[in-house]
Amino acid sequence: MLDINLIRQNPEIVRRDLEKRNDIEKIKLLEEVIELDKLWRKEITELNELRRERNELSEEIAKLKKEGKDVTELLEKAKKLPEKIKELEERVEAKEKRIREILMTLPNILHESVPIGKDENDNVVIKVWGEIPKFSFTPKDHQDLGLPLDLIDIERAAKVAGARFYYLKNALVELNWALIKYGLDFLKKRGFKLFQPPYMIRREALEGAIAFQDFQDMIYKIEDENLYLIGTAEHALLAYHMNEILDGKELPLLYAGISPCFRKEAGTHGKDTKGIFRVHQFEKVEQFVFCKPEESWDWHEILLKNAEEFFQSLGIPYRVVNICSGDIGQIAAEKYDIEAWLP
Repeated sequence: MLDINLIRQNPEIVRRDLEKRNDIEKIKLLEEVIELDKLWRKEITELNELRRERNELSEEIAKLKKEGKDVTELLEKAKKLPEKIKELEERVEAKEKRIREILMTLPNILHESVPIGKDENDNVVIKVWGEIPKFSFTPKDHQDLGLPLDLIDIERAAKVAGARFYYLKNALVELNWALIKYGLDFLKKRGFKLFQPPYMIRREALEGAIAFQDFQDMIYKIEDENLYLIGTAEHALLAYHMNEILDGKELPLLYAGISPCFRKEAGTHGKDTKGIFRVHQFEKVEQFVFCKPEESWDWHEILLKNAEEFFQSLGIPYRVVNICSGDIGQIAAEKYDIEAWLP
């Protein structure tokens, strides 16, 4: 969530950033929160003044009563204050609620390295690693290999769970868990502590991890409970220190989490819909760092380096893509995608 002081002192920084993101609706919200904040500050000043007046009157009335003096006029004046205070408190609280709602939806400030663009077509490839294999035959994709080898079953998964689910079977189950174990060992050797987090977290924890208002329709909610299935271990790792103040001397904290990931929205319609990509459930190893703000950019590069070295250790060709301003997520200030080569 953006600091309201940033918007008060440097609204142009936020406005220019939203223009880079091509987010007209968020610009409107920015203008709304600027005006709301002005009114809130005016009304909170009035409210504090009324409270001060009430306290002073109470003290004055008590003093005069002890002296045996007439307090009728002061009592009449004091009787009017609670209603005024209550009315103003309600207006202030309503503005505070709306201001917080808007601040929760405004995106992070972009790093200067983020390319300016409208959509994924403007993302910039900044690195390519490995040689693409050349075949003397037409290679098969994962589904064409997995089905006849009895490694995946999509049809029965659809029968029991619906579209975009799958069964892994036999050697592919072993490969999946072997890769997970390898990934955890890979990060452990680099100083990461290993976590297996809760797979469900409360709304207040999730709000700290995602732009909740924008993405709540993509998250699975537990009926009649204040609980949501996590979309990644990152959500629960971030919430691990919720409402805590960390000692800067203990930073950075390096955490690696393994969890299933649950996504109600399974990707763009018609894109990567074959096989077991763009699905509602999968497992993922996540690397996460709590660090000082001024060190965050360096740590982002270290995390990228870790991910690249992981792909390189497996001999998988890939490319690194710098995500542009029109395609980057709301909470991200800078984002790299590593896109592995697939036959």
